[in-house]
Amino acid sequence: MGAEPQDGAVADRQSPRRLLNSTTAFSGKIWDVVSETFRLDDDGEPITREYIQHPGAVAILAMDDADRVLLLRQYRHPVRMDLWEIPAGLLDIDGEDFAVAAARELAEEADVTASTWHVLSDLFLSPGSSSEALRIYLAQGIKEVPRDERHTRTHEEAEIELAWVPLPDAVQAVLEGRIHSPSAAAAVLAAAAAKTSGYRSLRPADAPWPEHHSQHGTWPLGPVLQD
Repeated sequence: MGAEPQDGAVADRQSPRRLLNSTTAFSGKIWDVVSETFRLDDDGEPITREYIQHPGAVAILAMDDADRVLLLRQYRHPVRMDLWEIPAGLLDIDGEDFAVAAARELAEEADVTASTWHVLSDLFLSPGSSSEALRIYLAQGIKEVPRDERHTRTHEEAEIELAWVPLPDAVQAVLEGRIHSPSAAAAVLAAAAAKTSGYRSLRPADAPWPEHHSQHGTWPLGPVLQD
């Protein structure tokens, strides 16, 4: 059997390794693929890995006063399916505050604003193949954006359908395999868990997010070991 964590708490940790080389293997419209060679330790053999270099994203679980959550249905071409998701967007504006980006995306994709914000969960969506870091917020105190101020959605977003779903029904949809979006599934299950404490266990909206690549400069040793 495995040993328990020495400090009694389960937590991911920063683990910089020695980077030997980094090149861009492919440049895309939204993200690039990079190829990096590194060592696990000073005496280890060089290892090369390719991964998607992603700007990161924010997602929002909007919840009304009746504990209904806002889901949106959108077409996702790689999987050829219409998925029930939560509002989300890329962090592709340099220097934009994470919570400000989340509020903007909520208004643009769902036509609502929120007066109360908390951090619901921080995730790496596919850490074996992408650097994407995702922060999910819980947004409460919901109000509709006036019709004459709403964002004009284009491409896949023009087909978005919105639905307010009771939280227990959303949880059941996740557990029965009817919701496949990782951000929606994680948000719904996290909200159900947080509800047991009246959401008092959640972090404030401005909680530090050192895992996002823009914050790696705050790491004591940085993201890679230096010579």
